[in-house]
Amino acid sequence: MGAETRTAVVLLSGGLDSATTLAIARVEGYTCYTLAIDYGQRHRIELDAAAKVARALGSRDHRLVKFDLSWIGGSALTDTGIAVPTQASNGIPVTYVPARNTVFLSIALGWAEVQGAQDMFIGANAVDYSGYPDCRPEYMAAFEHMANLATRAAVEGRRLRVHAPLMRLRKHEIIRRGVELGVDYALTTSCYAPDADGRACGACDSCRLRAAGFRDAGVADPTRYVAR
Repeated sequence: MGAETRTAVVLLSGGLDSATTLAIARVEGYTCYTLAIDYGQRHRIELDAAAKVARALGSRDHRLVKFDLSWIGGSALTDTGIAVPTQASNGIPVTYVPARNTVFLSIALGWAEVQGAQDMFIGANAVDYSGYPDCRPEYMAAFEHMANLATRAAVEGRRLRVHAPLMRLRKHEIIRRGVELGVDYALTTSCYAPDADGRACGACDSCRLRAAGFRDAGVADPTRYVAR
């Protein structure tokens, strides 16, 4: 295929990283099919944000798939009995969702194969991040290896690739890149525990990383906070 006809499946969470990743895939010439997952997370605000971002950045087809991980438990993002931490902690935090990226990428892999897409994009980052093991480059390489063992497309010679273009970037670098590409970050949400009106708590790990990123990028933070 020529560059102008390449297709990709992009995982879209509604956050700033995945929005930037979609913008990068588009500017690289991909026709993008976007995928958001309702995995039983605490709120649907990020799913609404994902749909807005998909429209704004020219997704060819945006899908919302329900795959409930809340029954597994063990994460503050899916179990309301576990509080979302408001202070930094040592080790992998309780906001880690077991198997989340493995499930997400597997669903994206299936849709990519049916669409004839050989490329999948995910907004994983291993620099300014919470320490989740399924966001590391070695995990992405391992998943790509598995994908090329497990699919008819790969067996028939159409190699599949997992792209994580933000992997080595600091949060402020991600934001600056997105601004260059015209991403409207006011459409995105990063908070683990927003209020009913969608305002960010300003205290969770994700909020702290986001706020520091805008500050360090020298870009006005469009996030609506409960209190500053």
